[in-house]
Amino acid sequence: MKIMFNKPLLPPSGPSDPTARVRFTDLCAGYPGRPVLHELTAEITALTTTALVGPNGSGKSTLLGVLAGVIDPTSGDLRHGGGRPPAFVPQRGAVGDALPLTVRQTVEMGRWAERGPWRRLTRRDHAKVDAALGRLDIGDLAGRQLGELSGGQRQRTLIAQGLAQESDLLLLDEPTTGLDPDARSRITTILAELVADGVTVVHATHDLEAARSADTCLLLRDGHLTGWGRPVDVLTTSALARAAWQPT
Repeated sequence: MKIMFNKPLLPPSGPSDPTARVRFTDLCAGYPGRPVLHELTAEITALTTTALVGPNGSGKSTLLGVLAGVIDPTSGDLRHGGGRPPAFVPQRGAVGDALPLTVRQTVEMGRWAERGPWRRLTRRDHAKVDAALGRLDIGDLAGRQLGELSGGQRQRTLIAQGLAQESDLLLLDEPTTGLDPDARSRITTILAELVADGVTVVHATHDLEAARSADTCLLLRDGHLTGWGRPVDVLTTSALARAAWQPT
């Protein structure tokens, strides 16, 4: 198993592809006694939106965890070509409502990767937090507790935390799940704007509309990659039936 960060992206044979932000080849991963991902091979093109789609248990969250560096592959080759580690935004349910955190404190946690949790934030750190709050249009919520927020506000807070990390690769796990149609549309628009601003976005989703708005889709079933390409080519009726995926 080989993981490489910030190295030129070289395929097993052939020239380097400068448009690839991430490449993985024969990638396997899982948990003790439970393999999940089986020999996945694909690329994440820089400055695009990639949707990971498939039924529950297909391996979407595990793949995100591997790309984020929080789950180690068991075999295969994974290469990152960006200048900074990826920023990972978990599902909203992974952040407890009971935590006494304000919106601003939550976004400030995005600076911990660079500063550490116990060092005081610098003027530059505060400026980055302010910029992330403004970018997600939640500056007026900075003093509110997480538990007081609507689902859409909470999701924008978590995305702002990811942006505060200043990564050029943003990984999101089900960013629109449980949101109303207006909130889903707003999140989808924000992600498209981030790509235009120089961020590569990868998100797991059950939302067919969000998946179809991506540049590329990876369709998973039982930890196997069953489709990879443009949504119009991957998300066909027959392919979705073979993957046993019933999108929302």
